[in-house]
Amino acid sequence: MGLDHKTIIRHCDFFEGAFLIRRLPPYSANIKKRLVKTPRLFWRDSGLLHSLMGVATRDHLFNCPWVGASWEGFVIEQTLASLAATGDHCEAFYFRTSDGHELDLVLDRGGELWAVEIKLTSNPTTEMIKKLNKSADLIGATRRVLVCNIGRKIANETLLVTDLNGWIKNLISFT
Repeated sequence: MGLDHKTIIRHCDFFEGAFLIRRLPPYSANIKKRLVKTPRLFWRDSGLLHSLMGVATRDHLFNCPWVGASWEGFVIEQTLASLAATGDHCEAFYFRTSDGHELDLVLDRGGELWAVEIKLTSNPTTEMIKKLNKSADLIGATRRVLVCNIGRKIANETLLVTDLNGWIKNLISFT
């Protein structure tokens, strides 16, 4: 783009102030791995993003290489908006190490950490759950959530695998 990083940061500040993007800061855990420390940016309005990208139909959307990132941004925005609507202003982060461990969303709910992984799939695998648990263990998260397009939820004391609607209902019940 030919712009220096200070100009880009000013533009991002403007877009964030206009509620067009959300800047999600990295979670800094006291672990022995190298952490990615730059914030992640998400479009707050996925409909606007899809329009700007020229998406005209659902089929077109699902053929776009960035549809997974759009889904992540949508779920994160719905999560944080739902929490704010109930008066729960927990801190939100993402987590990523240089060797590939990652969590799309980390919620600090008054000292209790929730690790959230977001996948645009209707068939979550045990490998996805193992990766979620391994990353959650790195930060000491007590609750682990995999949000996907699953038909019925899977839940135990620490793990929830559910669709977006089930996630929001579960989340609000804890506020």
